[in-house]
Amino acid sequence: MRHLVYDVASSLDGYIAAPGDDISAFPMKGDHAAAYQARLETYDTVVMGRRTYEFGYGFGLKAGARAYPHMRHFIFSRTISLPGASDVEVVRTDWLQTIDAMKSEDGTDIYLCGGGRMAGYLLQHGRIDRLIVKLAPIILGSGVALFEGMTATTHLTVASVTPYKTGVTLMEYEVNPSGCDPS
Repeated sequence: MRHLVYDVASSLDGYIAAPGDDISAFPMKGDHAAAYQARLETYDTVVMGRRTYEFGYGFGLKAGARAYPHMRHFIFSRTISLPGASDVEVVRTDWLQTIDAMKSEDGTDIYLCGGGRMAGYLLQHGRIDRLIVKLAPIILGSGVALFEGMTATTHLTVASVTPYKTGVTLMEYEVNPSGCDPS
């Protein structure tokens, strides 16, 4: 069974971007960035929401193209408009069932590439299995929350903690399947 992994950078106060989807305060170079790039190679499928996919347009991504060439792409959106000959698949309905079907396929773990609203929805519905947070030594004060719309408590188990010279700390967590306190 494949796992859905939310692999994301976050500020100390729980934001994955500042207002206006600004990520410029996050450290982009160094040992933590090299480790992230290596981890990306281990995923064969990526899931993201419309805002995250369209965020790539600002970095030269063309509508319908893959942001990560070696991965199968699923864009979860009711409203996105892409060219007919796209290299990505749009999922407009049955989001949870689609995730469940993907998890039952052969392959490597599935990369949840945000954003906060998508992550909040999937965690709220028990679909995220692992959380990898690149905790940046910054405080943003406001912006896009790590998990938007969460109304239930979710308990996690620490799998590993890796400090980097850049000041970023990689925090890996397993989501407790029952959502209950592991103690």
